[in-house]
Amino acid sequence: MLSNIGIPGLIIVLVLALIIFGPKKLPEIGRAMGQSLKEFKSSTKGLMDDNNEKDIEKEIKET
Repeated sequence: MLSNIGIPGLIIVLVLALIIFGPKKLPEIGRAMGQSLKEFKSSTKGLMDDNNEKDIEKEIKET
């Protein structure tokens, strides 16, 4: 879906965001989105690590 935007569409979206939120609020929004993405990635990595540990424990118990 997002792969069809292209460079001109991306520029239009960025200009609209700048107009709507203003130059002072836009960096704050970007920073908040970055922190949210970082937290999401770390939590999913933690879930994957937990699953891997459980699989390893299962294999040890089976042998």
